Amino acid sequence: MRIFILFVAALLVSGATALPASAITCKSYSACQQAVVNWCEGRHPRADGDGDGIPCENVCSSVRQVNAIRESLGLNCPPAR
Repeated sequence: MRIFILFVAALLVSGATALPASAITCKSYSACQQAVVNWCEGRHPRADGDGDGIPCENVCSSVRQVNAIRESLGLNCPPAR
């Protein structure tokens, strides 16, 4: 149990935006950047369910917002369908 607590504390201190694959749903994100990072890095491939290039529309509102995040972080994301 202590190792688990230390692991969680290390994640919180590091400011990690990634979540374990089993825990990822769009409701897990509080910011568009988290959704974009996980979607682009393949940890949440179904985040853009309708294929419009906007993952997790509960936190991301436009392709422009998503593209700005992608460009600022240098991410290569799946193409819109």
